[in-house]
This record gives sequence, structure tokens and C-alpha cells, in this order.
Amino acid sequence: MITDYLPILIFLVVAVGFALVVIFLSAIIGKRKITPQKMIPYECGMDPIGQARKPFSVKFYIIAMLFIIFDIEAVFLYPWAVIFKELKIFGLVEMAVFIAILLVGFIYVWKKGALEWE
Repeated sequence: MITDYLPILIFLVVAVGFALVVIFLSAIIGKRKITPQKMIPYECGMDPIGQARKPFSVKFYIIAMLFIIFDIEAVFLYPWAVIFKELKIFGLVEMAVFIAILLVGFIYVWKKGALEWE
């Protein structure tokens, strides 16, 4: 039984060994020249202003989560559209329920003011 897992163990040892060798070689061979420009925080090509530890507003994260939710909705719409003719009326009703649930959530978020960027 152990011989069945031997190729996986060998592959794991080779992969970890390769990663460790690459890290070790880069630490030994790589240049380390510290300059003042390398030591400043980099933010989108602009010079940093203020503290680097400034907290983000919670609304930023809410907008990000809403984007992900509606992006996933688009991912589910594509396969449905591809096999729409095979699903007939059942597929149409199921997708209408799916979009209605998301629409109710969107209206709720809108009414709560989560989309206001102030």
C-alpha cells in the first residue's frame, strides 16, 4: 500500500526541495543594495501622503462584496443562456427566481444607503 503513494512522496520531496534551493540561491546570489527609494512604501506610482496605516471605510468593503455578488451572477447567467432552449419554461422560471432574489437584495442594499459613497 505504501508503494502506491511513493511517486507522490517523491514528487512532494522534489517540489519542496526545488523551492528551498531556489530561495537559498536567491538569498546568496541576489544583490542587496538598499536605497532610500526602495525603502518608501509604493502606492500606485504616487508619493505616499499621510500614514500607511490609515483604515479604509467599511463602505469600501461593502461595495467590493456587492461587486463580487453581481459578478458571480453574471457567471451563472452565461451557462443558462447557452442551454436556454433545452431548459424551456422551467429554465426561464428558475432564472427569473434567481434574478428576483438578487434584485430584492440589491433594492435592500440601495435603500439602506450602502451604495452612497460619502
